[in-house]
Amino acid sequence: MKKHLELIAALVSGALILITYFSFHGTEAAPFLYTAAYLIGGFFKAKEGITETITERKLNVEMLMIFAAIGASFIGHWLEGALLIFIFALSGALETYTENRSSQELRALLTLQPDEATRIIAGGKERISIDQLRVEDRILVLPGERIPADGIILKGTTSIDESAITGEGIPVTKTEGHEVFASTVNSSAVLEIRVTKPANETLFQRIITMVQTAQEQKSPAQHFIERFEGPYVKTVLLLVLLVILVPPFITNWSFTESFYRAMILLVVASPCALVASVMPATLSAISKGARNGILVKGGSHLETLGQVKAVAFDKTGSLTIGKPSVTDFLIGKTAEASHVLEAAYAIQSQSSHPLAKAVAAYAHADSIKQAEQVTDTAGQGMNGIWQGQKWRIGKVSYMQNSADQELADQANSLAASGKSLVYIENENGLAGVFALQDTIRPEAKAAIRSLSKLGISTIMLTGDNDQTAKSIAKEAGITMYRSNCLPDEKVAEIKELENRYGTIAMVGDGINDAPALATAQVGIAMGNGTDAALETADMVLIKNDLRKLADAIKLSKRMRRIIKQNVIFSVAVIMLLILANISQYLGLPLGVVGHEGSTILVILNGLRLLR
Repeated sequence: MKKHLELIAALVSGALILITYFSFHGTEAAPFLYTAAYLIGGFFKAKEGITETITERKLNVEMLMIFAAIGASFIGHWLEGALLIFIFALSGALETYTENRSSQELRALLTLQPDEATRIIAGGKERISIDQLRVEDRILVLPGERIPADGIILKGTTSIDESAITGEGIPVTKTEGHEVFASTVNSSAVLEIRVTKPANETLFQRIITMVQTAQEQKSPAQHFIERFEGPYVKTVLLLVLLVILVPPFITNWSFTESFYRAMILLVVASPCALVASVMPATLSAISKGARNGILVKGGSHLETLGQVKAVAFDKTGSLTIGKPSVTDFLIGKTAEASHVLEAAYAIQSQSSHPLAKAVAAYAHADSIKQAEQVTDTAGQGMNGIWQGQKWRIGKVSYMQNSADQELADQANSLAASGKSLVYIENENGLAGVFALQDTIRPEAKAAIRSLSKLGISTIMLTGDNDQTAKSIAKEAGITMYRSNCLPDEKVAEIKELENRYGTIAMVGDGINDAPALATAQVGIAMGNGTDAALETADMVLIKNDLRKLADAIKLSKRMRRIIKQNVIFSVAVIMLLILANISQYLGLPLGVVGHEGSTILVILNGLRLLR
């Protein structure tokens, strides 16, 4: 009820005007009833205007409306003054509605955040506020509960509903050692979790902070309108004074006619529609983006995005998934594939090295006994005994046997395409070769195609070697890439691209991408990126879906187009009404309807972005 109070007041004011006009118009009661309509409908805007004038010491549009309504009553046009207040109040209520809609996503997010957690203490457990949680605390999460903090699972295996974070509806299976995030839902088992981040630094809290920041920041267009408003209001008031005083001496207008025309000028020259041209559209666009997994930290960044001519992508974690996986498995002539895979899993499952984990994931087999006497030679590989045989797995230099020619040729071909090779042998000789590569994100190709259709060039910047960079760029559909880039070299490349193309966006996820994200006109972080990338970036693709980038650019272009439409329309209406007033073709009622009607129209036009 409270959030709709402004709209209710505007509607009551309108109802009071209708009752007065049809039942009491021309009676002694009419001025009192219209005054009541003034007070009820104009309270919120008058309070806003007077407060802003006092605190910021500058005149504003709201004060113009107050002066115009009072001026209309002075010359006996109570109905027109009341209509002015009513339509102005209605447009203000619509703007408030826009702001409420833009924060709807934030309110929805806040309802997902748990207030309390069950902390495990010596001799039992206690229920505490999440603000009391500290890093390294152990917490207990029951089935069906939302996880109260980011952490690592110490005990338990369950399915986690991460839709609040990633937008994906399919639960993810997690067990000991896996990371979990605040506000996700534990589906099926009791979990013991070690807290890794305080409540104000969780991934979920960062999302909320980003939405809040986006709502508070203003676009360049909005800053311009606000700077323009003060001098414009002063100019209008000066013109109104001149229209009251000058025409009776140089034209055949009477003082009453001059005052009447001045009041109309006060109404029609007020830049209400112009002021409302930007913010409702910007807030609607930010809200629309947040609903679709695109978090923008401010209207200025969203406005700039529509001007982007080229997008630079980091490779690892942005264009690619960010971890290696087996793409090819070659088997030696004398070996049996299933036997080799079982041996690989028996040894590699005992290592935490990324390549070993990738091989173990590929070779995974149930009910396989782990290898014995396993040793790990740093930077080379592992060896152990499995089913009575000695096995070695690792780099080619770690092997003791050479490959047959056919296997060697196939392996060299895979290495030439930028893939990492892991060899495996037993006492009988070289048994197989695993080829691994950080695989491209499934949606990356479609994302690059969408950007190309928008006329936007794409470039890949990576610290990886040239062969791998060439392979990934070709697969993604990117024609230009730079390999072996250190963080400062990525910054230099961004500056060079800026000189070549103009407005540049950078997509990254790592600490090493942060300088380039800050340098680009629009920095865009992947939702699963590091804290440094998320803090530095101007936008976040929270669902890690690169296809959303093209959607964000389209949204920005649409927002800019609507703002331009609003500005042109509002200025044209003001000029037309002023000319009609000077020519004595415009009465106060039409001036009120024309001016305030244009304000409502630009607000409704901005609201289209919510669809």
